[in-house]
Amino acid sequence: MRRIILFISFVFILLTNIYSQSNSKLTFKDFPIKNVSIRAIEVINDSTLWFAGSNSKFGKIINNKIEIDSIKNKGLHFRSIAFNGKNIFILSIENPAVLYKIDPYSNSIDATEVYKETNKKVFYDSMQFFDEKHGIAMGDPTEDCLSVIITKNSGKTWKKINCNNLPRIFEGEAAFAASNTNIAIIKNNVWLVSGGKKSRLFYSSNKGENWKVFNTPVVQGKTMTGIFTVDFYDKDNGIIMGGNWEEKNNFNNTKAITKDGGKTWNLISNGKAPGYISCVQYVPNSHGKDIFAVSTEGIFLSNNSGVTWKKISDKKYYTIRFVNKSTAWLAGNNIITKLKIKE
Repeated sequence: MRRIILFISFVFILLTNIYSQSNSKLTFKDFPIKNVSIRAIEVINDSTLWFAGSNSKFGKIINNKIEIDSIKNKGLHFRSIAFNGKNIFILSIENPAVLYKIDPYSNSIDATEVYKETNKKVFYDSMQFFDEKHGIAMGDPTEDCLSVIITKNSGKTWKKINCNNLPRIFEGEAAFAASNTNIAIIKNNVWLVSGGKKSRLFYSSNKGENWKVFNTPVVQGKTMTGIFTVDFYDKDNGIIMGGNWEEKNNFNNTKAITKDGGKTWNLISNGKAPGYISCVQYVPNSHGKDIFAVSTEGIFLSNNSGVTWKKISDKKYYTIRFVNKSTAWLAGNNIITKLKIKE
């Protein structure tokens, strides 16, 4: 493992946009990171963010300083990252898929391998923790179900769920490693989303022990169509977004909401922007009204639970995470950005 520590002074880039009806201002502070595509970020607090990306690289931003590490000579691409309160976990996408545990508080950052899966079809998309002990990651099928691995001992060991205990997938149904948001968790409830020839929602009320699957109205039927991202504000209210990666300006059937925990879905703002979206997130403490959505098509905002949307920036990102109502982090190709929202 090699460690590169970059100390950089950054200049604020001020972009004023309409955030809400009260004319809030958005302030973007950019952290350039060369030669890393970043789709997985994990917020620790207002001043600390961990990230994982391409070319075996991962790292953190703490107090405006970037620290970049890498898994030496591995050639891995990370699209999943999670924090259980004690350790950081990063998971690579394809054969072999490798999951590492990192002690974020150690002066010497070493990555310990805790899971490895070798299969020509393996491709992991997303990972999250319920609490300190229980975690889950999901990926494309290697058999006739989605690949789902779980831990019950704080990430020390991980076990793959047998297909006999998961719903069967359709031919051509898989998932997208677009933003580490194929998984949403509220307490013991977990939702997974699929895409491709079929785009559905998989639900467990008991941390992955038992599963149900529900259909969605999001565009599907082609390899690059379907749900790319999911978020839930509470156990009942959630949103799914995606579209067609090959037709990013197609606005039909790209977004839907549920009010019954994912059992049924209704299309929202159909036929209107945004089209393709790689990540959607509710703003904390907004009663489910304020929602941000990002992709390479820009940053979009809804102040009415997704009924209508406004494009607030052309800046291109893969993913977004909120610290609180006034602070968020975004990541994209060669960049991480801290977003401050002033009302």
